[in-house]
Amino acid sequence: MVDDQARDARIVVDDLTADQAKVDADVEAVRTRRTRDRDRMDQGLITNPKDLERMQRELESLERRIGSLEDDELEVMEKLEEAQRALAHLEEQLAAHDERLAALVAERDQRFAEIDAELATVEGGRGAKAEGLPADLLALYDKLRAAKGGVGAAELRARQCGGCRLTLDNAELSVIARTPADQVVRCEECSRILVRTSESGL
Repeated sequence: MVDDQARDARIVVDDLTADQAKVDADVEAVRTRRTRDRDRMDQGLITNPKDLERMQRELESLERRIGSLEDDELEVMEKLEEAQRALAHLEEQLAAHDERLAALVAERDQRFAEIDAELATVEGGRGAKAEGLPADLLALYDKLRAAKGGVGAAELRARQCGGCRLTLDNAELSVIARTPADQVVRCEECSRILVRTSESGL
């Protein structure tokens, strides 16, 4: 994942930044020592020939050390720049993903709001449509609706229950066909109330 890659890239950048700071400090320390030794020689503070010869060799060694450290410094800088470019690329990808996610969340929230509005409209009209229905039938419907994912009644269409999508067998259909229209019939599989129409296949 891009998140994991970006996290790893930040660790690399942090490590290289620390390496660069260390190399910079080492270079500065050696340069300071070289300057101090040169000043001592230039000011004539060292008069013993052997000490002067030793100091000269030390200065040569310091020059080589500075050159080596500067090479290390350059190498670390190049690696750091490369790591920073890689991190910047990953962060651009993350920003694009975050933008896309925000758009999807906004779209989802808008759809939820539309669904909530539709539900409110449907529920608002339910009271008028339920007027005159027997109280026991309404109680049964509400109980089934709560237990069956919001669908308490289903249309019986082409011999199939609209709730569980199973086709009823001939014996069950025969019983339903003989049942008076004002009596409640239910699906033997899912227990939902079956709504009979001219397209039920009875």
